[in-house]
Amino acid sequence: MASPALPQISPDELAHRLDRGEPLQLLDIRASERVAQGAVSLGPTLDFRAFPASQLYALPHLDPLALDPRRPVAVICGHGNSSGQATLFLRAQGFDAYSVAGGMAAWETVYLPRFLSPTPSVQRVVQVDRVGKGALSYVLVSDGDAVVVDPGRHVERYDELLRELDATPAAVVDTHMHADYLSGARAAAARWHVPYFLHPDDARSPYDGSEGRFTYQPITHGDTIAVGRATLRVEHVPGHTLGSIALLADDALALTGDFLFVQSMGRPDLGGQRDAWARLQWHSLARVRNAWPGDQLVLPAHYAGEPERRADRAVAARLDVITATNAAVAIREEAAFFRWVADNTPAPPETYRTIKLANLGLVDVSEADAETLEFGPNQCAVR
Repeated sequence: MASPALPQISPDELAHRLDRGEPLQLLDIRASERVAQGAVSLGPTLDFRAFPASQLYALPHLDPLALDPRRPVAVICGHGNSSGQATLFLRAQGFDAYSVAGGMAAWETVYLPRFLSPTPSVQRVVQVDRVGKGALSYVLVSDGDAVVVDPGRHVERYDELLRELDATPAAVVDTHMHADYLSGARAAAARWHVPYFLHPDDARSPYDGSEGRFTYQPITHGDTIAVGRATLRVEHVPGHTLGSIALLADDALALTGDFLFVQSMGRPDLGGQRDAWARLQWHSLARVRNAWPGDQLVLPAHYAGEPERRADRAVAARLDVITATNAAVAIREEAAFFRWVADNTPAPPETYRTIKLANLGLVDVSEADAETLEFGPNQCAVR
């Protein structure tokens, strides 16, 4: 246990300060290979550097760290243990250092809510940003009822937000069966005693067709989900997965899941059928380009970095802007699209198959395994 005298900063406070653009130095003292797998990258003013703890204490002086003693330093490690020693070491050298409580493991549990403009029938539109993964979920509130879309596994974060919004959960939706993180949708639906909606094509394994072991309410193209006085329309947009859907609200919002991102699209290879699913993705993109209004706001389920943020820090863009700037959407020739997918889709992470099977209820995952499986930013986009 950390000494009471150890100056610490919580991962939530760190995230809020970085998100506000406060100038802050961050020293990551994990091994270089762990840093390469995932590191803090939030905010326009983050001053990040990595230096392994194994080498830190042998330094004759601290010049190699290139730290400014006039500005605070947050020190992060894997679980908040070795960062305590490094923090005390830096403070002894005159630095205003703080240990990040819980380390990178705790950073992965930070969810920042961002409040977006309402629509005629949705009074509260909240984008919930899981900053350690670049994963986005949503809470839409209409007349006090809420639908939660693509929640992460830390369901207590949504409990807190719903209390803040004074909203009652009415439904939970997964826009697709996730491969990069363990969904909290089934647990949330059970806790709140509300229906869990999913397209049936994603209720079975894409690898061998095994049916998932869970209860859900199927939704398909053209169906609607009523929440308060809002009606969410379901659009089937297969390609990233066979059952990918988008949820449309008031012809103003499109929650696109992993189908469409601000600067890319969902990779079609995670089910082991890249070429077949890329063809589905092509037709889904073509249909959306022709059918959705240009001023519709696209709200994706992931992002890759700071360039995809708006000035208000939300990750969103109008469809006409995406059409003009997104490489995937800009391609208008089918063969060129397939070449682009082939050239820009790296090998899928080994953990994604296990995560998808766990989300289907076909594999049991412990909390310790969940932390390991989910670690690091998402790799769901064609890049």
